[in-house]
Amino acid sequence: MGAYILRRMASAIVVMVLVGIFIFLLLRLAPGDPAAMIAGRSATEEMIAGIREQLGLNDPLPVQFIHWVRDMLGGDFGTSIFSGRPVLDLLSQRLEPTLSLTILTMLLSVTVGVSFGVLAAWQAGGFVDRLLAVFSALGYSVPVFVIGYLLIYFFAIRTHWLPVQGYKLIESGVASWFVHLILPTVALGLGFIAFIARVTRASMLEVLSEDYMRTAAAKGASSYAMLVHHALKNAGVPILTVIGISFAYLIGGVVLTETVFNIPGVGRLVVDAINNRDYPIIQGVLVLTSGLYVLINLTVDLAYTLIDPRIRY
Repeated sequence: MGAYILRRMASAIVVMVLVGIFIFLLLRLAPGDPAAMIAGRSATEEMIAGIREQLGLNDPLPVQFIHWVRDMLGGDFGTSIFSGRPVLDLLSQRLEPTLSLTILTMLLSVTVGVSFGVLAAWQAGGFVDRLLAVFSALGYSVPVFVIGYLLIYFFAIRTHWLPVQGYKLIESGVASWFVHLILPTVALGLGFIAFIARVTRASMLEVLSEDYMRTAAAKGASSYAMLVHHALKNAGVPILTVIGISFAYLIGGVVLTETVFNIPGVGRLVVDAINNRDYPIIQGVLVLTSGLYVLINLTVDLAYTLIDPRIRY
């Protein structure tokens, strides 16, 4: 068990190093001079030279990379070109809305998706199963921003049940915080619910057809025991895998959802940084999100051993 954990952690470190190299080279080897792009067309040579000096672009690439990694390990992700503030401070201010939306979306997607998939597999060919097929087709085909605008129109503009957009800090009250996140969470989560439910259904159907499930039914096991204690646990590896994949897609979906619902999160910060060509912010966000994604994958890999002990060997 310990050797398996060490191997997975070592592979995660290697992946993170490769991702860091890619992010570093992505902005520096792109066509054009980053300093000139940041300064704009009307910039003078002195302004461009100052920006190059500020970003350390005059040093050789290996030296730039060493300084970049050293600063990040020390908690220094650079300074925003346009605001003049540390990137880490800007990210910390925008982190709560993004984390709130991400966590609520994952909770909704996993809870509803797994439950829906289990019921559809248990009643294969029935009403719930056919309903899942229709829901999955809609969830896959309709973009997030279309769902968001439809929800805004029906539940905010027409009925005035929920706020149109914006975000309230959790410090202002849990109720107000939760109400402002209902529409974006549902808009972002519908596609993931469909995805997780379909994979759960397929995995459950495969397990329910096994001989030991028929044996458990012949011995008089209850439906709950068969579904939860036998089938769901043995079908857990594919389900955990798709949850990890969903998190990767969720990172990209948050950016669009925050824009639609005017949520001042990390997604909006990235959009503004791209428009302003603020390279330190772009790099900082890419590193943090990549690290979070690698951490989630590592957690999923380690969770496999709890479901199927054979994996650790």
